[in-house]
Amino acid sequence: MASKEGDDFQNAVQNDGMAEKKDTTLSSTPAADARYRFDADRLQTLQSAAPWMKDPRYFQKVTLSPSAIMKIMMHCQSGVQKGIAKGGNPIEVMGMLLGRPDPDTPRTLVITDAFPLPIEGFETRVIADDENVVNHMIALGESLERTRKEKFMGWYHSHPFDLGDHSHCFLSQTDLSTQLQWQRAEDPHGNPFVAIVVDPLRSHNNLETPELKAFRAYPPEYVSPALNECPDGSVESSEQTRLEHWGSCWNRYYELSVEYYMSSTSRNVLQQLTQDYLWIRTLSRKSESSVTQRLCGCVKPFQSASLTAASVVSGGRGTGLGPGGSTSASVSSGMDAQTKEWQKAVSNLADIASEDMGEQALQSTKEQVFA
Repeated sequence: MASKEGDDFQNAVQNDGMAEKKDTTLSSTPAADARYRFDADRLQTLQSAAPWMKDPRYFQKVTLSPSAIMKIMMHCQSGVQKGIAKGGNPIEVMGMLLGRPDPDTPRTLVITDAFPLPIEGFETRVIADDENVVNHMIALGESLERTRKEKFMGWYHSHPFDLGDHSHCFLSQTDLSTQLQWQRAEDPHGNPFVAIVVDPLRSHNNLETPELKAFRAYPPEYVSPALNECPDGSVESSEQTRLEHWGSCWNRYYELSVEYYMSSTSRNVLQQLTQDYLWIRTLSRKSESSVTQRLCGCVKPFQSASLTAASVVSGGRGTGLGPGGSTSASVSSGMDAQTKEWQKAVSNLADIASEDMGEQALQSTKEQVFA
């Protein structure tokens, strides 16, 4: 448990200082500070204009508060742990998002908080106790009306599938139907809805940023001006690739960029707490994905050595039309190259093994000290 807490704290430190990477970034600008203030008049003006009703791709960005992203990730990870603890597959979970469109930053949705729902599912099919869920949402909604100024403006759920070559953040047919129903019900009333999909397994392996994406559905009558345009705006000619990355409804929704915001005060406090205490990094563990990438990199020298050996053998079995002595020279040269490649591969593997032994020793020490 102590190691897990160290990981979480280190993730917060890393996320606080991260620059833009992929489609995620962290902001502590004056605009981010403004997101903690609620200007009812400006928000009402924006909601009355409802520009998203005229432009299916009006919103381009979603920004999440620290509270929202922490609740979302903890809920999604709990589904993984619960499913595995029962001896089965990770469980898909779902929750609601609280927020508003941002009157200060055009085309941006602000998510201020998140609330889990008593819904569990498997794969892309959600199994819900309807009466329980409805009663829970009614009670939650009534409570928020008394205590919060924001409204429900989105939902999130997890896709805890196997660790594949690409992210599992996409909308299934069921997801798309749910999102479209929400948009039809809420968008006309000044409350645009967004869907967030989380890949908790890839998020667990990536210690830098959570693996999640935000989407909005196209209205049924919308036709993309670009042929084979994917939700991220890319054009993919391969149907198989489109289906693998974005599901069967790949042309009925689009992706919004995701960022995280933090107030300048919170950022300064976190920096003061961490700048003189870099030793806390020893409480965290290295990213498993980075170790895997290094191991995969060690395969290349082996492959190169095999190709070199094959070419040498092939050259030695030629017709003998070349100058005399060329075969033995090529064999000698090939053997030297092969030896260098093998030495490089062995050296890399030795480094990884040595680092892993150090990590194991450090982990054992942490368990004795903090357990």
